[in-house]
Amino acid sequence: MALNIFRNLNRLVIQPKCFNVGPSSYLGKIGTYERSFIRLSSTEATKSEAKPKVETRPTVRKTESHVSRSMLSSFGSYVADCLPKFVQKVQITSCDELEILIHPDGILPVLQFLKDHHNAQFVSLVDVTAVDVPTREYRFEIVYNLLSLRFNSRIRVKTYTDELTPVNSACEIFKAANWYEREIWDMFGVFFANHPDLRRILTDYGFEGHPFRKDFPLTGYVEVRYDDEKKRVVCEPLELAQEFRKFELSSPWEQFPNFRDVPEVTEIKTDKKK
Repeated sequence: MALNIFRNLNRLVIQPKCFNVGPSSYLGKIGTYERSFIRLSSTEATKSEAKPKVETRPTVRKTESHVSRSMLSSFGSYVADCLPKFVQKVQITSCDELEILIHPDGILPVLQFLKDHHNAQFVSLVDVTAVDVPTREYRFEIVYNLLSLRFNSRIRVKTYTDELTPVNSACEIFKAANWYEREIWDMFGVFFANHPDLRRILTDYGFEGHPFRKDFPLTGYVEVRYDDEKKRVVCEPLELAQEFRKFELSSPWEQFPNFRDVPEVTEIKTDKKK
């Protein structure tokens, strides 16, 4: 409607003879239309400000309510009651994400339960990754991200291990775990038992070390270059100038702010059966 008034104003300016009145009356009419246009525009702006926009796009995550948070809490308690031997802790992190912390021996039973149980149906393995925390006794944290298309829900399963203790491969349950576990073996050095083809997947043949470990140097040990004389790519020990051998920061993560908003983690109390 406001657009139509604006078009009428332009039409009146172009055709002033349509009123058949004097200049003063014509200007008065124009002023009346302008005031009406401004009043109408301000009214529509007020209406738009009064009504908050509701997100309708399915790809954008909505702010979850306390109802869905209680449902996640109930489901986490249900999983802990069904598998008390393996589930050690259940918690809800920021953005209402459910996490199940389990013992390493419970990887296969818990994943099989979450995939096949009628109330779960987490049939899609989205990702498997690891986190290295050298200060812990079990420095590696293995993380499984699962998706249930049936209930449009996600869950995160976490377990732990060290440099020498292998964990069971999930390839028998999820075929997608094949390359994910190869990547963890290549980058972190976590060995997966009963994996059908546990080889490096990102680094070159003969590579020594695991680049994603926190004790792995940022510069690495070797460098790769093309040799014009040999007409091929050669791998040589790394040679650095003296000014590049020492860094002021022990790790690149120290240049980030020291104080951050720590995400809220809500632990769900479960009844442990002894």
